[in-house]
Amino acid sequence: MDNASLVRLFNDIPDRLSIAVLVPCYNEAATIANVVTDFQKFLPSAVIYVYDNNSHDGTSEVARASGAVVRYESLRGKGNVVRRMFADIEADVYVLVDGDATYDAASAPKMVCKLLEDGLDMLTSNRISIDQKAYRPGHRFGNKLLTKLVSTVFGTQIVDMLSGYRVFSRRYVKSFPATAKGFETETELTVHALELRMRIAELEAPYFPRPDGSESKLSTYRDGLRILWMIGRLIREERPLQFFASVALMLLLPGVMLGSSILIEFVETGLVPRLPTAVLSTGLVLLSFLSLYSGIVLNSVSVSRREARRLAYLQLKGPILANIYRKPKNRIRINSRPKLAEIAAGTHSHVLET
Repeated sequence: MDNASLVRLFNDIPDRLSIAVLVPCYNEAATIANVVTDFQKFLPSAVIYVYDNNSHDGTSEVARASGAVVRYESLRGKGNVVRRMFADIEADVYVLVDGDATYDAASAPKMVCKLLEDGLDMLTSNRISIDQKAYRPGHRFGNKLLTKLVSTVFGTQIVDMLSGYRVFSRRYVKSFPATAKGFETETELTVHALELRMRIAELEAPYFPRPDGSESKLSTYRDGLRILWMIGRLIREERPLQFFASVALMLLLPGVMLGSSILIEFVETGLVPRLPTAVLSTGLVLLSFLSLYSGIVLNSVSVSRREARRLAYLQLKGPILANIYRKPKNRIRINSRPKLAEIAAGTHSHVLET
């Protein structure tokens, strides 16, 4: 199905589906007008919200003139803006995209359709770039490294964890306990979905270089370290047994190495010639067992917290289009649940119930 068909599809159901496009911005006056007009074109029924994060280049004025609803968040950092947007906006489907015009607005209808058809809670854009300027090798390598770390720890294969272009269901947004302050919010968004075992997917979409006059706010090393710190914190909170067992192992190994020779000497001579080393070895071994015990206790707490979050998530309304496919009252039975693509093309069929 082409983009024109998708646009017509969304025009047909504005009363059943409310879409909010959320655009966090800091000094994006050079690009925000293009972002707003592009999403108005491909998602005509959506409301475009631009959240200005203390810009001083006239971003809010440009966005307002382009037809966006402009709001403000004074706390600096993308994570703070995402927290405010998720708390303020009411919608059935949320599209989160950066205001730098690097993401493809034409992919938005496909992403929203896939979210609804497959009953997903989060769909992430897997960035595909041809121009090296769009996705620098250092950023690409860092993304792959951090994504692989999260995939390994949380047991789900992810391709592009740090993408800033995502589509969410309402129950995802309203169950998300945002704590990140900056660019590490993408990591938190991913781990939240993985921990609650939500249905998620990725969809390839073009990724473009920044237009002339637009500057990146991402610091390769500083933000990379902050993302790594966030991953460590999330592992500690969500996988405490793994985290503290690793700490216990790091304490136990040197403790055993230092203490083994002293133990051998004690067995042979009955003496402890290196008392400070013996004390250090004993302390390391005791700390390792204490760390392991802490991990066991905190793991029980983590399981309880996860169950509470899961119950809160399940209490929220599911995808809005699920109701469209229920059996109509006029006794027309659907052979099989039609895909939105079939509806748009007019190829789906039904038979009368006998």
